[in-house]
Amino acid sequence: MKALVAGGAGFIGAHVTKHLLDAGYEVVVLDDLSGGFEDNFDSRALFIEGSVEDEKLIQKLFDAHNIDYVFHLAAYAAEGLSHFIRRFNYGNNLIGSINLINESVKHKIKCFVFTSSIAVYGEQEPPMRENMHPQPEDPYGVAKYAVEMDLKCAHEMFGLNYIIFRPHNVYGEFQNIGDRYRNVVGIFMNQLMKGENLTVFGDGKQTRAFSYIDDVAPVIAQSVEFKEAYNEIFNIGADQEYTVVELAQAVMNGMNDTGELKHLPPRNEVVHAYADHSKVKSIFNVSEYTPLQEGINKMASWAKEVGSRESSRFENIEIMENLPPAWRTDN
Repeated sequence: MKALVAGGAGFIGAHVTKHLLDAGYEVVVLDDLSGGFEDNFDSRALFIEGSVEDEKLIQKLFDAHNIDYVFHLAAYAAEGLSHFIRRFNYGNNLIGSINLINESVKHKIKCFVFTSSIAVYGEQEPPMRENMHPQPEDPYGVAKYAVEMDLKCAHEMFGLNYIIFRPHNVYGEFQNIGDRYRNVVGIFMNQLMKGENLTVFGDGKQTRAFSYIDDVAPVIAQSVEFKEAYNEIFNIGADQEYTVVELAQAVMNGMNDTGELKHLPPRNEVVHAYADHSKVKSIFNVSEYTPLQEGINKMASWAKEVGSRESSRFENIEIMENLPPAWRTDN
């Protein structure tokens, strides 16, 4: 079996690629390295550098390779920033997805696995359940939900099978700790290694269930082998929610470093977001999750090994109004 992993040099994509290769799949990785790193790439796979937004490249890729399964993990997953990079967000997260879906239909692939997001639920009463009607509150969530709906349409019109996962707050080895706009665990670790304060938006009482990568990537990789999962949607991630302040303490424990919290003005975000995982547990071999401190300790060992990374700035902010000061490029 041959699998295409879009975003396979990124965080979750690199782990999914490894699990597919270990299971005997032949893997083609497509990644533009905008959020991933060559260090993440598994040399057993065929690597093609390019973007999902490149329609001609996608067409050539599908024509050249007999793809059986598509695992789509290519996305710029900065929910908060998506308000201010709307054109980029929809080009990358929606139009790029449609390019992959079009070719998957034309080449009659067996199943399209899409990583959506808990962001599709918006500000609803947690825990989020798959039967809730999505009400995304940011352009990132809107784009993800639009792709979900398009996959349903493609299945009904063309018979394209799909599996949709809605992961949330995934952390672990290979994460881009130099990205200041997303992945709070990596941000905290990077700040500690650079001797900086840990920046917290608002009072830090926002709650999330932080999910270790090894509890997420293996399920995504093996999902196509579960026919009962076809054309279904699954929340995936940890069950136990924590406040951002509690997370900061866990990161300091894992890094053996005591830092200072710096509270920034609150930003527009969903305050409480965590999910119910009854459905994914009923289909896949999911029973227990890695405890937060244990997962943080594993990631911390890796982070210390690779060292701090310079926090890159997103240079093409489209709307400056209401942009949090910490994200501005002109200060």
